[in-house]
Amino acid sequence: MQPAVQNPDDPNRDILFNWSEYTLNDSGLWINSTQVDMFSAPYAVGVRRADGSTATTGHLKPGGYRAVLDDLRARPGWAGLLQTRQDGTVLRVLSPGHGLATGALPASVLDDYIDRVWRKYATDTLTVTPFADRPDTKYHGRVSGGVLTFTDAGGKVVTSFQKPDADSVFGCHKLLDAPNDAVRGPISRTLCAGFNRSTLLTNPNQPDTGSAGFYQDGVTNHYARAIHAHMADGKAYAFAFDDVGHHESLVHDGDPREAFLILDPFD
Repeated sequence: MQPAVQNPDDPNRDILFNWSEYTLNDSGLWINSTQVDMFSAPYAVGVRRADGSTATTGHLKPGGYRAVLDDLRARPGWAGLLQTRQDGTVLRVLSPGHGLATGALPASVLDDYIDRVWRKYATDTLTVTPFADRPDTKYHGRVSGGVLTFTDAGGKVVTSFQKPDADSVFGCHKLLDAPNDAVRGPISRTLCAGFNRSTLLTNPNQPDTGSAGFYQDGVTNHYARAIHAHMADGKAYAFAFDDVGHHESLVHDGDPREAFLILDPFD
């Protein structure tokens, strides 16, 4: 059981640690580095295939670890996500969701952007095409009475969302809950990615999969922005649905022979 990094009273809070996530089954191995809860001791993940070749992801750029810390220290309101112990060692950067829970970020941190999105789609239509392999499956959203309602191609209402708060956006849950179904979940994860990457105002057709337009608004998930900016391949898992558009730090092989973690330097 790992320390509860969001709990300042956890007796193990001052331990410097990290972890990876993986699935291993009859279809192979999926392994990823993760920053969904925190950014800490830097590492990459890898898999060795049957032919001897390897695939890796999750490496930081040279100097990337300190660059992420410096980036957030310099961002007004975001430096409180850094957790240190008494000797000054940085233990981790909390994810924004945990930052809200600990008071390191104000609950209103995304309100301005969320309000602008709700105003825009009171008059414009937000089109979500949640499946890359099913481009004809589209849902159309409009805000009315404070609720974002989606209809299918035939005009039938399929799901609706109350205006989310920052916690719902950062965690992709609560008012942006994403059940494992064929409609609401795929729409919700697309909205979650759009809010975190601040692409909903610049592109009414979602998901926006081109990373050049991500995190360009002043009100955005600066934690995710900083981590992606300093990754060698731009890939990271900085929020729950960072895999929308395949921007996550994941490797997969159907017949793996070895999995490994590679520690990156702090400096």
